[in-house]
Amino acid sequence: MRRLALGIGCALALAGAAQAQVRVLTATRVHTSDPDRPVVEALAWDATGRVLAVGDAKALLARYPDAKRIDATGKTVIPGLIDAHGHVMGLGYALMRVDLVDARDKAEVIVRLRAYEKQLPPNAWLLGSGWDQNDWPEKAFPTAADLDAAFPERPVWLERVDGHAGWANSAALRAAAAKAVRPLEGDWQPDGGRIERIEGKPSGVFVDAAMSLVHAVVPAPDTAYRRQALEKALQAAVRNGLTGVHDMGVSREDLALMVQFADEQRLPLRIDAYADGDGAALADLCARGLYGHAGGRLQMRGVKLYADGALGSRGAALLEDYSDDPGNRGLLVTEPGALEAAMRKAHGCGVQVATHAIGDRGNRLVLDAYQRVLGGTAKMDHRWRIEHAQVVAPEEFPRFAELGVIASMQPTHATSDMPWAQDRLGPVRIKGAYAWQRMQANGVKLALGSDFPVESVDPRRGLHAAVTRQDVHDHPAGGWRAAERLSAAEALRGFTADAAWAAHDERDVGRLAPGFRADFVVLDEDPLAVPGEQLDDLHVRSTWVDGKPVYEVE
Repeated sequence: MRRLALGIGCALALAGAAQAQVRVLTATRVHTSDPDRPVVEALAWDATGRVLAVGDAKALLARYPDAKRIDATGKTVIPGLIDAHGHVMGLGYALMRVDLVDARDKAEVIVRLRAYEKQLPPNAWLLGSGWDQNDWPEKAFPTAADLDAAFPERPVWLERVDGHAGWANSAALRAAAAKAVRPLEGDWQPDGGRIERIEGKPSGVFVDAAMSLVHAVVPAPDTAYRRQALEKALQAAVRNGLTGVHDMGVSREDLALMVQFADEQRLPLRIDAYADGDGAALADLCARGLYGHAGGRLQMRGVKLYADGALGSRGAALLEDYSDDPGNRGLLVTEPGALEAAMRKAHGCGVQVATHAIGDRGNRLVLDAYQRVLGGTAKMDHRWRIEHAQVVAPEEFPRFAELGVIASMQPTHATSDMPWAQDRLGPVRIKGAYAWQRMQANGVKLALGSDFPVESVDPRRGLHAAVTRQDVHDHPAGGWRAAERLSAAEALRGFTADAAWAAHDERDVGRLAPGFRADFVVLDEDPLAVPGEQLDDLHVRSTWVDGKPVYEVE
């Protein structure tokens, strides 16, 4: 009898100890993104960070009486936000260079550069990013001469906001010319790129693949710099409510750095890394198999390829001439045969393919290649993606669904580009641009992201743009091409459950349901109840990954 009593006592003690490791969060409401139970009051998870139960607050507290309680009364909880298209190291580097975003003219660019230069040693390059000539009065590409008076000797290299063009001063041009295998002058152009020239001489702007001519002479960042950049990017992400990122274009070296952070338990969010084209990282996946870190926060199972350039720099590949630049139909960044060969390699290795395509010609080229490569497997669950899918010809919309292709789109691209997009495309083609509802009407799955640092890392900006089709100043009234707006529920799903599905993560994240990771965000407001214009003003109180806070407001 005594042994039985002792056994029962031990069992109760073990049960109590197990319950003591359980956490129960209660809130005014918890949006789960689970259609079977979309709104609940409480969430319970275990010591491993897996959700045990969701439901009524009283019921869960009674079920786990010894659990540690987290009281979020008055708050709203949503699944952790996932950015389906970002550039983590790119964000980190942008945070460590001159920020030129929203500079109103070239004079403001010079002011920001001069202020930043004060911290640099004498021989260092002056690096920056974020300029956009479309925001300037003249709306024309700048030149090296615009920088030379202020910086006659120090090399200056400034990447455009979309990362598809760069602006160099004469000192940087001299350095690039000294290493280039052929003179920068003349009328030749590098494959997949364009050197802007004035009377046969480089003007200072390099588009797409031509940027490599300057990148070849920019000093490479050392290990300490790269670690600092990664740390800054990660903290910026979780501070804004992100618990996951699909990192598009990760090199072998950058993956190794992320693995170090994961080993050191310094990854505060999940990174789905996509290899940077047909290079070393893809070769590793084919040789060693798909990668997943034991900690569950880092994996590489896909590859990011490029078809064309960007619309803002007139590099997006169009079927007809740019409306504001007759004779120009954009650029194919990757030669079509090489692009298809990379797709075939990835397909043979079981690697998911995500391809950048912005123009209608770029999107058609990718869909055609996907159809040939996938063949009879197109109806299988491959989840290949087109990143941006920004300008699509009318006949191509149904093909996305027919081929099972995901449209990975970025809502803030529409609101950033709307002042000039119709100038580029004209009144007819614009109807197939940034067409989120048209995609959905054709049965296409959307995954939403930002393309940071091209746009802000803050997903609240994306929610706002998706629902309102307005900029941060809530212009224009009623939204730009408002028929393409998403509902708040559709937008939230695009940044949670649908983003998770796009990376084959739908059994782990994107929803709050038993068995899923306890990744969530605590907000002051309810994103499904506030007016759309207020979505970019949501207040993040805390961000949680695996049931632990990775950011809390001070």
